[in-house]
Amino acid sequence: MRIAVIGAGIVGLATAWRAAARGASVALVDPEPAGGATSVAAGMLAPLGELAYGEEDLLRLGLASRDRYPAFVAELEDETGLSAGFLDTGSLQVAFDADDLAHLDDLRRFQESLGLPAEALTGREARKLEPLLAPGVRGGLLAPRDGSVDPRRLAPALLAAAERHGARLVRRRAAEVVVTGGAATGVKLDDGTVLAADRVLLAAGPWSGGVGGLPPGAVPPVRPVKGQVVRLRTRVPFLNRTVRGLVRGSSVYLVPRADGEVVVGATQEELGFDTRVTAGGVWELLRDARELVPGVTELEFTEATAGLRPGSPDNAPLMGPSAVPGLVLGTGHYRNGVLLAPVSADVLASALLDGTVPEVGRPFLPERFGVRA
Repeated sequence: MRIAVIGAGIVGLATAWRAAARGASVALVDPEPAGGATSVAAGMLAPLGELAYGEEDLLRLGLASRDRYPAFVAELEDETGLSAGFLDTGSLQVAFDADDLAHLDDLRRFQESLGLPAEALTGREARKLEPLLAPGVRGGLLAPRDGSVDPRRLAPALLAAAERHGARLVRRRAAEVVVTGGAATGVKLDDGTVLAADRVLLAAGPWSGGVGGLPPGAVPPVRPVKGQVVRLRTRVPFLNRTVRGLVRGSSVYLVPRADGEVVVGATQEELGFDTRVTAGGVWELLRDARELVPGVTELEFTEATAGLRPGSPDNAPLMGPSAVPGLVLGTGHYRNGVLLAPVSADVLASALLDGTVPEVGRPFLPERFGVRA
């Protein structure tokens, strides 16, 4: 089967790997592979930290994907010899003041109501795990099975694995999905070239809605949500695990890497396709990070970047067949593209090759938004 994948972010790359490994002829279409949100993402694998009321299906999807990560990374690294920067040291959510602690306690009770044990910590217990936490931190929640991965390492490894199974990278922009007789039959590139395909996967993140050729009612409802991220570096041990905190109601996280990098993120801004790094965004991140971990101001500043997450109307991905036969959607992963990569690749490869969507992916079918031809 010939498959054209529009978009070489984490989800597109992972799906290309799985599809190519099953014998499909895969073309990855992207002028800048892994250059969108993937290059900016911190790589947290912390589904409980993303828990929100009304998003229980998304939580279950995140837990399923997190639990697949150790085997997913082991297989990838074995195939390619490349490191994905995977750490499984857990994550710690902490609260800065009494109001933040009350909110964290609400989340704990909600988590427990779903049958998921929560390990609540006092401020002293949290500082025992992370000695650099500020003395005023009120308490926390420990998720020992969480972890992190480095998307800037994971993406090249996924591309290498896909190419090892015969996938080819086409460094062009997809101008439109070619629709013939009401079905997707390929991709037209920005230079006029047409790539014929039996199935097309649209996984272009926030740009998915701008790819031409689709009937108006079949365009996926995704939008860009800007996120600014700061990267720091340390030569001495700093944090043992991902620390995510609430500071006067604002969320901030610090993700340590094995090589000494510490990623601080991330803002959430509804500003369209704006990727400017702003002084205010950087200041807010460092201000809140300093409240939780004062020593962060002593670290070397190395980079500030902004990326665009693909948001959907319900903050959950669109995965599965679209209203156009032959076209599968794999977009709208919002803040969770890296976390959801393993399970998304399994769901989307099945949709492309078998025409079926596994049970874990059924709550995220595009049809829930009434997307129609």
